[in-house]
Amino acid sequence: MKSENVIQEKSFAFAIRVVRLHKYLREEKREFVLSKQLLRSGTSIGANVEESIGGQTDRDFFTKIAVAYKEARETRYWLRLLQATDYLSPVQAESMLADADEICRILAQIQITLQESGGGKSRAKK
Repeated sequence: MKSENVIQEKSFAFAIRVVRLHKYLREEKREFVLSKQLLRSGTSIGANVEESIGGQTDRDFFTKIAVAYKEARETRYWLRLLQATDYLSPVQAESMLADADEICRILAQIQITLQESGGGKSRAKK
């Protein structure tokens, strides 16, 4: 039986929220450029987490987790920009930003743990 993977679940749930927000921004606010950037970076987080799980070495895993972290940071930027330009209300932005911040913290901690354990070794099943 597969154990629960918190970052995998949270990044997938966040991607769903991003897709729904993108749809709202397009249909209700008629905003197409910033929302597309948000969609790309916000869904990329989970995609990179999934790729990291399939990595063959700890180095592969670390690299994809690092990319997921960068995408989460970028997503925070687009959310802040959408709020600052009045496409998102403070309440809408705060909720999404809280989730993005949590994901950033988890991904940062994974990177720290891997660095401390000397990442880069083979992850082949034993």
